Amino acid sequence: MAHHLRVLRQVPRVQGRTPVSRSKQSPFSHTQFTAASTLATQKSQVRQSTTVAIPQSPGLGLPTRTPAQPSVHLTWPHKGWDDKVVLEVVPSHREPRTLSDRIAWGMDFLTGMPPEPKPGSKKKVTHKAMSESQWLVRFVFLETVAGIPGAVAGGLRHLHSIRRFKLDQGWIKTLLEESYNERMHLLTFLEMYKPGRLMRLMVFATQGVFYNTMFVGYLLSPSFCHRLVGYLEDEAVGTYTKCLEEMDKGRLPQWTDPDFRIPDIAVKYWNMPEGKRTMKDLILYIRADEASHRGVNHTLGNLDQTLDPNPFIEEHADVSHMHLAAIKPAGLEREEVLEKYTR
Repeated sequence: MAHHLRVLRQVPRVQGRTPVSRSKQSPFSHTQFTAASTLATQKSQVRQSTTVAIPQSPGLGLPTRTPAQPSVHLTWPHKGWDDKVVLEVVPSHREPRTLSDRIAWGMDFLTGMPPEPKPGSKKKVTHKAMSESQWLVRFVFLETVAGIPGAVAGGLRHLHSIRRFKLDQGWIKTLLEESYNERMHLLTFLEMYKPGRLMRLMVFATQGVFYNTMFVGYLLSPSFCHRLVGYLEDEAVGTYTKCLEEMDKGRLPQWTDPDFRIPDIAVKYWNMPEGKRTMKDLILYIRADEASHRGVNHTLGNLDQTLDPNPFIEEHADVSHMHLAAIKPAGLEREEVLEKYTR
C-alpha cells in the first residue's frame, strides 16, 4: 500500500484532465499552429472583401447585375452610329418575288406583333399600349430568338468549310458577329429586367424549337433562311419604331425621365457619347442594328450560297454593313455585288 502511494505522488496531476502520455500529444509545434491560424484569418478576410452589393435599377427596382460580375469583354466592339443614319432608319419591306419569298413573308407572325403595312398601303395597324415592363418582356423574349439564326448559319458554314477544306468566302464572321450583336441587345435589356421562371421556361422551349428548325432549314435552303431573317428584322425595326413613337407621346414616363440611366454595358458597347445616353438613344441604336441585319440578310439571300463572296467584309465593302440600313434596306442585288468584284 505504501509503495502505491509513493508512485501516485510522483505522477503530476492536471486539474480536470487525465494525464496524457507524450506519445499521444499533438504532432504540431506552437509555430506551426500559429501559422495555420494566421492563414485561416487571411482567407476569411479575402472572402469578406469580395462581397459586392447588387445595385438597383432606377424605376423598376430590379437587380442590374449579379454579385462580383466581371466587366464584359467585347469580342466584336461596335463601331458606333452616325446620328444622321440612325434617324433615317424606317420600317421598309422588300417586295416578295418568288414563292419562297412569299412563304418567308408570311412567317413574320413569329415576332408576335401585327405586321407592318406595305409601303403605300392605306391599312392602319393598331397596337395595344404597353408599359415599360411589358416592352422589356417583349424585347427580352425577341432578342433570345434573334440571336439564334446567325449562330446556326455561322456554325454550319464553319463545319462546311472545314469538312470540304475550302474557304467560306467571308460569310462566317458576319453571321457570328450578327448573333453576337443580338446577344448584346439581350444583355443590355437584362440589366433592366429580371426574367422569372415562366419566362425562362418559355425561352428554353422556344430555343429548342427554333434552333432545330433553323438548323434543318439552313441545311435544306440557306437562301430561304436568310430571306426569312430579313423579313423578321423588318418587323423588329417596326417594333422598335413603335416603342419610339410611344416614348414621343409620353406614354413611357419612366424612360423619358431625365434621371433615368441606361446600363453601363450599353454605353461601353455602342460607344455612346455624353449627352446621347438616354433610353431613346439606346432604342434608336438598337433599331439601327436591326435595320443593318435586315439589309445584310436580304443581300445574302440574293447571292449564290456557295460561290459568291460576302460583300460586307470590311476591306471589300464600299459601305459598312452597319450603315447599309439607310442606303439599301432591301439589301444589295446579286448583280451589284458581282459588279464590285469585277471592277
